[in-house]
Amino acid sequence: MVHEWALAESIIYHVMSQGYRKVKMLKIRLGILQGIDKEILGFSLRELASMNNIEIKDIVFEDEEPLLECSTCGYKWSLSPSALSEEEREAIHFVPEAVYALVKCPKCGSRDFTIVKGRGVSSIEVVSE
Repeated sequence: MVHEWALAESIIYHVMSQGYRKVKMLKIRLGILQGIDKEILGFSLRELASMNNIEIKDIVFEDEEPLLECSTCGYKWSLSPSALSEEEREAIHFVPEAVYALVKCPKCGSRDFTIVKGRGVSSIEVVSE
């Protein structure tokens, strides 16, 4: 819950910094690589919004599939979290950089790659009233 709470704090700070107090819909695109618990994140967002006098009517989460690109051979691939063990998924959830120790390029075996998309919060859209 600590990880989701920290993400929620950042999202609420963003909403506040944009001057929103009444939000019709908060749309958040989440990269599935980190395995963020949407239920806990939603709960944390609502609690923090309430604590900061922000009204949020609806929270919508969208998934973003991971896309990785090898810096050695240029190969691009998707990584399904289900291909990882529970311990590996948990490590990536708390320390996203752990992915570089746990994953290799399926084409050349290099661990030198970039996460192009699919990690953490990739976008936040606020629809105000």
